[in-house]
Amino acid sequence: MTAELARRAAAEPASRRSRRDWRVVPMLLPYLWEYKWRVVIALLFLVAAKVANVGVPLVLKDIVDGLDSQKAVLVLPLALLVAYGALRLATVLFAELRDVVFVPVTQRATRRIALAVFRHLHALSLRFHLDRQTGGMSRDIERGTRGISTLLSFMLFSIIPVVLEFMLVAAVLFAKFDWRFVAVTFAAVVLYIAFTIGITEWRTAIRKKANELDSHANTRAVDSLLNYETVKYFNNEDYEARRYDESLQRYEVMAVRNEASLGLLNVGQAAIIAVAATLLMILCAQGVVARELSLGDLVLVNGLLIQLYIPLNFLGMAYREIKQAMIDMERMFGLLEQNREVDDAPDAQDLPEGPATVEFDGVDFGYDPRRQILHGMTFTIPPAAKVAVVGSSGAGKSTLARLLYRFYDVTGGAIRINGADIRGLRQAGLRAAIAIVPQDTVLFNDTIHYNIQYGRPSATREEVIAAARAAHIHDFISGLPDGYEAMVGERGLKLSGGEKQRVAIARAILKNPRIMIFDEATSALDSRTEQAIQKELNAVAQGRTTLVIAHRLSTVMDADEILVLDHGRIIERGRHAALLAQGGAYAQMWALQQQEKQEQARRGPDLVRPEA
Repeated sequence: MTAELARRAAAEPASRRSRRDWRVVPMLLPYLWEYKWRVVIALLFLVAAKVANVGVPLVLKDIVDGLDSQKAVLVLPLALLVAYGALRLATVLFAELRDVVFVPVTQRATRRIALAVFRHLHALSLRFHLDRQTGGMSRDIERGTRGISTLLSFMLFSIIPVVLEFMLVAAVLFAKFDWRFVAVTFAAVVLYIAFTIGITEWRTAIRKKANELDSHANTRAVDSLLNYETVKYFNNEDYEARRYDESLQRYEVMAVRNEASLGLLNVGQAAIIAVAATLLMILCAQGVVARELSLGDLVLVNGLLIQLYIPLNFLGMAYREIKQAMIDMERMFGLLEQNREVDDAPDAQDLPEGPATVEFDGVDFGYDPRRQILHGMTFTIPPAAKVAVVGSSGAGKSTLARLLYRFYDVTGGAIRINGADIRGLRQAGLRAAIAIVPQDTVLFNDTIHYNIQYGRPSATREEVIAAARAAHIHDFISGLPDGYEAMVGERGLKLSGGEKQRVAIARAILKNPRIMIFDEATSALDSRTEQAIQKELNAVAQGRTTLVIAHRLSTVMDADEILVLDHGRIIERGRHAALLAQGGAYAQMWALQQQEKQEQARRGPDLVRPEA
């Protein structure tokens, strides 16, 4: 997904990209307005700091003139020296007070926007997350939130101060010196800003490319580490290292180019400042020689130049950082602009109360408009009944669960619960009524207690333990050195498949749903573990409306109705015995599986590797 954003950005004209970069600024205004009084106070401290800063060379001029051998009076320079020290202190004091007042604004804006992005990512459809690149996306969010702090700080405390200081310096030069001083200063500032903006815009494209390559390298690293076992299985450590190094090498080239362009920018800025400073000092020195200006005036001009050009030099860096922050934020705000695809209707209702009746009415669906998966799917699951769906891989079985959860909207027909079309229901209420035990249970890298409690975060420890007992995993957990506080590892890799399935069952029990989905919950387990877990699944399904998606037919023999799918269509339906009697596709699948089971039994149990 992040790569797609980068491709779109690269295809845009430079002028449009620049407008897109600056458009993030208005997005921050609501967060500033929330703390408007803090912003106002911070700006007042800013003005006070700059007035004190410009006052320093003015006082220094009077000190130098007061120490002149023809004018020296002991009391006057002493008072000015005290004022000089007070102004120096005030410059730092007001600047620090400004930062203290404004820090909550920056941190709150960062927190609010990061939370908004996080919530939006969870609100996006499954289609988005199947296409995403986690490593690159996480890096975009990290840079974007960091960019918020950078943008707010630099815009308010770098751009505005430099403009204010330039106006104050220009006013002093105009009041105390002739127009030439103001003209040189103004021309230098305009040339400096124009040069900085021009070079920085050129550098922006280089930095964007570097960001893209950085995200790509991070994506490869995260993907490789997440698939650590697969890398080991195929002895591909060197291959992964080469792929990662290829990404790092491309980033290295752009990073070097980026630093070279930065060097050009710094040299050009320094040249403009040096020429302007030299011209002003020449003008001032001529005035001193002609006795039109005092030595104090020379010190004043030099001080004003320092006061102006040091911040102005900082302005170049500030503009670069602001542009970079906007680039980073644009990538992050691009995530916020991703279409949710599945959203609550304005008049969405809560799920009707009572035992759940699930109805698929002529459902058509395809992940891609060019390839339809389900064709006219029609069936009903009465309250507390169990309906099983079987068929070959790719028949559309798991798609039913995704549609019932409303990860996608159907393209034809409707899915109803208690007569209400789920497209008119609030998604939070709909999903609260459903629990699933998936084929591949992925756990959070946290404790067993946390992973079970995730089914209902408000549950007490006693309720978590009761759910674990119901899933027949309490004894196993109690036997661990850390008990319920044992860490399960990345994606639950410290637990076996059967243990993870029992955690998933306990989590579903704790949720206490009206509708239960078993999505090939035992297909990855060995026969012995499957039989043990199947009893627990049957117990969990009691009294609940249950949809079972199965590969092994032995797990659905007791279903109230079995649907046989082939290429997204129901080709047979009925109870187990009736389907066997028909001698159709179901009977053939049953015979094949029984034959495989018998063949496995003949080979002997020693050849069947038990689950670790």
